[in-house]
Amino acid sequence: MFSVPDLSDLNAGAALPAIFLGAYACLLMIVDLFIPRTRKQITVALTLVGLGAALALSLLALGDVVEFGDGAVAFGGMYVADRFSDAVNVTVLITAILGVLVAYNYLERIRRQRSEYYYLLLFTTLGVMVMGAAGDLVIVFVALELLSIPLYILSGFRWPQEASEESALKYFILGAFSSGFLVYGIALVYGATGTTDFRALWQSIGQIVADDASSKYLLLVGTGLVLVGLGFKVAAVPFHMWTPDVYQGAPTSVVAYMSVAAKIGGFAALARVLGAGMGNLTLGGEAAAAWQSTVWIIAALTMILGNVVAIVQSDLKRLLAYSSIAHAGYLLIGVAAVGTPAVTDEAVRAVVMYLVAYAFTNVGAFAVIIAVEKDDASNTGLDSMRGLAARQPLLAASMAVFMLSLTGIPLTAGFVGKWFVFKSAVAADLIPVAVIGVLTSLVSAYYYLRIVWYMYFEQGKGEAYVPAPLAWAISIATVGTLALGIFPYLLSDLANGITLAFGR
Repeated sequence: MFSVPDLSDLNAGAALPAIFLGAYACLLMIVDLFIPRTRKQITVALTLVGLGAALALSLLALGDVVEFGDGAVAFGGMYVADRFSDAVNVTVLITAILGVLVAYNYLERIRRQRSEYYYLLLFTTLGVMVMGAAGDLVIVFVALELLSIPLYILSGFRWPQEASEESALKYFILGAFSSGFLVYGIALVYGATGTTDFRALWQSIGQIVADDASSKYLLLVGTGLVLVGLGFKVAAVPFHMWTPDVYQGAPTSVVAYMSVAAKIGGFAALARVLGAGMGNLTLGGEAAAAWQSTVWIIAALTMILGNVVAIVQSDLKRLLAYSSIAHAGYLLIGVAAVGTPAVTDEAVRAVVMYLVAYAFTNVGAFAVIIAVEKDDASNTGLDSMRGLAARQPLLAASMAVFMLSLTGIPLTAGFVGKWFVFKSAVAADLIPVAVIGVLTSLVSAYYYLRIVWYMYFEQGKGEAYVPAPLAWAISIATVGTLALGIFPYLLSDLANGITLAFGR
């Protein structure tokens, strides 16, 4: 007989940060009905309050100051509350706060100040949080859609501008197509194992491998399709085709948030699915997971294509789009290392540290582009950077910090992130892809430092508009990028104790 679980069985308290944010977003939609259209700054303030409260709850959980629920799993094992999910929550909530700060004046300038923007951002953030805590493949899919659908809408927020509408349509069609791959892959995995729960999946895969059952081939195909679905979300080659056009056409404030949030969710899910659910899927008696070779080859292709094609870009948004693809490759190195059992936890920590560093750096870089962009979405070419240091020295200095961090120069957060990712790859004996990562980082120095050259050594107008909220976002991103680079123990302490174990 079917028994209805009570509150203690659900252990909903373990998912308190996510539950709070979801409830707050729904409540804000109702409250906003009573806020006049001319005073939407109240909605923005309430959005920041909600994000700040959710961040405080996540920090309390991450620091083991307060244990919500019994500190294990919620909703029958579908939601996993551990240090990994806490770190993902903190990272995406910081990203969302910066996303709100860069959006407010931008939306005012383009006359698109609508409350829906902030609701959608909150729901996308919630989707990322659930992806990082998913304990079941079905929850991964539901959270992916919760993450993606608001981003499809936000990408077209500048309608009736043609480029924005085109980017939204392209993102939606390709995103829906990739979701089909993910669902089909989940169906095949379920057909091979009889479960979608990660813990049960691990046990079932162990039995299939031990018996050398024929269902392992069905399982391999299903794993490959799941990788395709999540590979689209993180913009890995060859599933990257949407990225340059969407980044160029979508509102820049959306891109600033989306470029980081989507990666946090995608890579958190990849680490969960491949590490916690399928890490023991081995063939031929090898210790490493069967999917490891595929992932590191994709990582190598992603780094090479992203960095090489970025060289010829003349538009800043397209350049950072290919940069985003390249950084997906660096993160995939860490995911590949997860497939080596002895290195799994080290590799997961490296991925988390890279995501934190990337969050500050990439949002900051797009915030500077917002400062120089015109109201009609023009002036985003490389020429807009000419002479910026003469007219806006602090803005140019911040952009220089972001470019150095994206390159991976020491004393920046980007260097620390790459150091730990490459270290995990070497520990997993993935020397070739680590070498490719180092060499492509050298290639990236050309197009990143070219921007610095334009700002400091070229003549030009270098005009920019930096209102207070945008200045705050750039300042926070700059301080975060430098602080995490100069004091790397801040990142290592954050990641300390992170594992893919189920529960704190």
